[in-house]
Amino acid sequence: MANYPQLDDARGVWKLHEVYDAVMGGYWPNANAIGLFGGGTPAGSTSIIDFNTISTAGNSSVFGDLSVARTGLSAAGSFTRCIFAGGQNPSEVNTMDYVTYKTQGNAADFGDLTNSIRLQSSTSNSVRMLTGGGYPGSSSINTIDYVTMNSTGNATDFGDLTVARHGDSALASPTRGVFAGGNNTGNTIDFVTIMTTGNATDFGDLTSSREGSRGLSSSTRGVIIGGSSTTVIEFITIASQGNSIDYGDVSTSGEAYGNGGYSNSVRGVCVLGASPSDTSAIEFFNINAGGTAQDFGDLIVAREQTSGASEANGGLNDGYQGTRPLPFNEAGGDLGIYMSGANVGLGIQSVNISSTGNASVFGELSVDSQYNGGVSSKTRGMVIGGIPVPGGGLTDRIEYIEFSTKGNAADFGNLDTTTETGFGNAANNTRGLSMGRYAPAAGFGNEIKYVTMATTGNVADFGDLTVARGSSACGSSNTRAICCGGSSPGENNVIDYVTISTVGNATDFGDLTVAAKEVGALTSSTRFVRLGGRTDSSPNNTNVMDYVTIASTGNATDFGDLSAAKRDVAGISNSVRGLAMGGGTPSTINVIEYITIDSTGNATDYGDLVDTRRNGTGVGNGHGGLVGG
Repeated sequence: MANYPQLDDARGVWKLHEVYDAVMGGYWPNANAIGLFGGGTPAGSTSIIDFNTISTAGNSSVFGDLSVARTGLSAAGSFTRCIFAGGQNPSEVNTMDYVTYKTQGNAADFGDLTNSIRLQSSTSNSVRMLTGGGYPGSSSINTIDYVTMNSTGNATDFGDLTVARHGDSALASPTRGVFAGGNNTGNTIDFVTIMTTGNATDFGDLTSSREGSRGLSSSTRGVIIGGSSTTVIEFITIASQGNSIDYGDVSTSGEAYGNGGYSNSVRGVCVLGASPSDTSAIEFFNINAGGTAQDFGDLIVAREQTSGASEANGGLNDGYQGTRPLPFNEAGGDLGIYMSGANVGLGIQSVNISSTGNASVFGELSVDSQYNGGVSSKTRGMVIGGIPVPGGGLTDRIEYIEFSTKGNAADFGNLDTTTETGFGNAANNTRGLSMGRYAPAAGFGNEIKYVTMATTGNVADFGDLTVARGSSACGSSNTRAICCGGSSPGENNVIDYVTISTVGNATDFGDLTVAAKEVGALTSSTRFVRLGGRTDSSPNNTNVMDYVTIASTGNATDFGDLSAAKRDVAGISNSVRGLAMGGGTPSTINVIEYITIDSTGNATDYGDLVDTRRNGTGVGNGHGGLVGG
């Protein structure tokens, strides 16, 4: 049952919004999951073990005592046990002891580490605990030990870190263990595969050198908190490799030196404060969001160099296994990306679809462009063709980004004709389609082209639309792609569809409520929503949103209104929520607004883009709800 929602707190029928609130709050379904803080240094060393309920802020309560009072120890756990390892009292020890989360009381002997050490770090998946680095009383070591947590016995050699160190931090996903920072390493990040013994491999670098930091994680994202002379929190995507990215700061005026922490899939909880001053302050933050930590409560006794672990085990035991929405991911389906646009430079921007707030910088394109198209799978987003600005002209280039890693776009391939713009684009998780086009020399076209998104390469022929057009809007379910509106050259109301997995010509679907060009669109896995557009009648722009059910055919139905009449809006979505980003009113704007796709009604304010944009394209790893969410 460890990999599935827990059934010991059954409450009958849950409403969807109740489940969502519980998931995003970090208390579904393990509302009573606890975290432990053990040992530390209040004028010497202590044996105290404290506990807190992760989902509820408040002061610690007494759990029991360690078998040996000590400071500078580490901790990790399975779904049932917490193991405390090493430490100092007054010299370094190799002691490991453990407690069972569900049974308050004193720790029992587990076995011994291969070395007597302090200031090492420990992390775990549901089976193994790894302990890396440490200080044996002379120089730092690079040793990694492991134990099988639900047994007892002495530790076994696992391999070596890339650099000997102590005062490092550690975190884990179900498959990887990550070690970061430390006294000798500066900013080094290493990783290992937990179930395969061997030496560590370089992962990337922290934003700055530090020791005494603390590592926490969800099942996909790792955060490194504070350390000597810094209050910075930064994060990595555990399944990838690369340098860490700034997250926020701890809120206390001090460092998080060598203090304990634990997490579930959403919430990280950590003891914070400066060395050599002891502290009782506990703070928490949302691992998947970013920002400044908040006050949680206080320890029973102020101390430093304590350790921590939880039965939620970084989200591995909260019933969702890390599949909830994440801002970068990774697997959650909640990342929205805005690429290109008129006169905005090379910037690629990102948002978390399920929250509200302003966009942030993701990376850069190689060409500043507009009037291009975009498609995405659950792992990649692509931008196709367009007009480079400034300088004019057209381009046949296709570029892509990986959602899991912030950074610049890379070359994918080319269109098969000379230069084109004004595409409509749609995709399932395998194929990306470019539907229609406009080129000044050739006029409007009805061509449909496709790429296989997991590879790289040039487009291939798919078939033809029923009407030649440019500046249309497209979207998809897993099986069908919809193309609507556009200019040919006048505005049209035509809706076409194709089956994505089968090459061939489009079929008539029905008509929009209002004919328009320069329209936007977004989808869930079942519903297609048109966003605004430009008409040939006065006033030129429209605030109309209408929708169709993708699996059927027929004319569109009114959905509601955008906050203003606008054209050239970029749409992105997950399975529940759609965002309308930027556009022209005719002035170029930075407004982001959202709708709940499977309802109807007017759009609501979400936040702002980094800059004003129109004629760009939106992609995301939620992909209209086809993945994640």
